[in-house]
Amino acid sequence: MGQLFMVAAKATGAEPATLQALTKYHAGNVYLSGRSKAGTGPTAGVVSSLTSTVSADTTGGVPLFVATDQEGGYVQVLSGQGFSTIPTALVQASSGAAKLRTDAAAWGKELRSVGVNVNLAPVLDTVTSPEFAPSNAPIGHFQREYGYDPGTVSLLGNAFADGMKDAGVAPVVKHFPGLGRVVPNTDVSKDVRDTTTTRDDPALKPFQAAITSGAQWVMVSNAYYDKIDPANIAPFSPMVMDTMLRSDAGFKGIVLSDDLCSAAQLEAWSDADRALNFFGAGGTMLVCANPASIPAMHQAVVQKAVADPAFRAKVDAAALTVLRVKAGQ
Repeated sequence: MGQLFMVAAKATGAEPATLQALTKYHAGNVYLSGRSKAGTGPTAGVVSSLTSTVSADTTGGVPLFVATDQEGGYVQVLSGQGFSTIPTALVQASSGAAKLRTDAAAWGKELRSVGVNVNLAPVLDTVTSPEFAPSNAPIGHFQREYGYDPGTVSLLGNAFADGMKDAGVAPVVKHFPGLGRVVPNTDVSKDVRDTTTTRDDPALKPFQAAITSGAQWVMVSNAYYDKIDPANIAPFSPMVMDTMLRSDAGFKGIVLSDDLCSAAQLEAWSDADRALNFFGAGGTMLVCANPASIPAMHQAVVQKAVADPAFRAKVDAAALTVLRVKAGQ
């Protein structure tokens, strides 16, 4: 069951709650969070302290996925000696697809050199216009967009993804089905809604292109989508994760949540219900920014799997998906 969780570890050094999630609750995946200016040497040491927890007793000997957020611009967790200063996506886009792929491969090699094998990037959200961008709190405000139409976003965002793959780092395309039309940010605001995006929206094209070209990871946003499933936030929506991603887009990889532990959008639900809702709706791997939430989540999922054969089938399928992606990494 631990393979279904990705828990935060401070990039400057893992705290006891993270190590407990790995050793006692068998979490099979971690991501380096916060900000570190320590450079490649110390960062490799932090990663080693995490991967050294892998054993028959903790993860069954299955290696960890080690991720981080290395988009560039305002969202770059790892910096310092040995790491490039990566520009914002908007600036990356100005270099063109070929150079961007080459640059991303170089940035990916830096990650791979310290033991990071998953990058929680690129952003494939299409912000509707340059004029709207400053009001788009999660994406446009921070210049995380690759452009203002789906074709441009697809070409350039997927060039970044291809460069990461060239370096042996798995890209995570996000935030399906898109955050380019919302105003508030789900990290710090509640009841964030997209009132425009539809099931067959043109803004889905960058995600479809990524899936068609072999992306194994898609992160789902925490927003509501009124024209898709107004009753459920995306990580609790079978329509978003099962129907749209699995059936419509043909995605067979890891459906990853955005943070379900600290985001303001999730305040109405207990830790246990967040996990049960996500996996019950078809999610594969739950991202948790607060390691202290892992025990309640893990225990709730185990208990329901024991009691409910239909739920057990879902989590078994999710675990198998994670193991298949790890085997192909």
